Amino acid sequence: MAAIDVPLLPQQLQSLFDPLPDVVFFVKDADCRYAHVNQTLIQRLGLPRREDILGKSVLELYPASLSATYIAQDRRVLAGEVIENLLELQLYPNRMRGWCLTFKQPLYQDGRIAGLIGISRDLGQPDNQHSSYARLQQAVSHMQAHFHDPLRVQTLATIAGVSVSQLERLFKRVFQITPQQMLTKLRIETAMRLLHTGASIAEIGQACGFSDQSAFARQFKCTVGMPPRDYRALARR
Repeated sequence: MAAIDVPLLPQQLQSLFDPLPDVVFFVKDADCRYAHVNQTLIQRLGLPRREDILGKSVLELYPASLSATYIAQDRRVLAGEVIENLLELQLYPNRMRGWCLTFKQPLYQDGRIAGLIGISRDLGQPDNQHSSYARLQQAVSHMQAHFHDPLRVQTLATIAGVSVSQLERLFKRVFQITPQQMLTKLRIETAMRLLHTGASIAEIGQACGFSDQSAFARQFKCTVGMPPRDYRALARR
């Protein structure tokens, strides 16, 4: 088979990603400013034109409570880190929100990092036609009932009647995420609901299975992009 070694320009990639409504695509320069974005990101930011985004950073496009986390993540990538399969709850200024898996990596030019490229892919519906869906759903039901308790992957594998390695592989195939990511998703979704109540942040963290308030705050900020206190203030507005 003949190999094809043809580099794709960012403009070409942008055109490829433009028709995909469930994928956000972007290229940023060394100052974290958008250089290329696809149509999905334009729509989710609620802006009429691509030119309204290009040349700007997240600091200019997102609320301060979110942009600080996003810019810190970009700077890690510009320092050489590769981010793969990061489960995030994306919040947008037009009030859209949704779970996604984010991938980011540095862009090199003449041996130096000149920017970054990334995508965030929406988390789709589970593949309920897969032959292992029913047995995996038993493990998910156990997680839903006991997400506030310490859960071992071996216990979930036993419930599903598979090995730990099979459980990991099948979860990614059916749910697109790992069992640990599923547990995080359940806990954060519950925490978001409870942040609309009068319960204290410490009480919410404990109710959602976190060992202490600081562990809860770290995981919430990593997943949602802002601390629980800021999310509560945003929700009340």
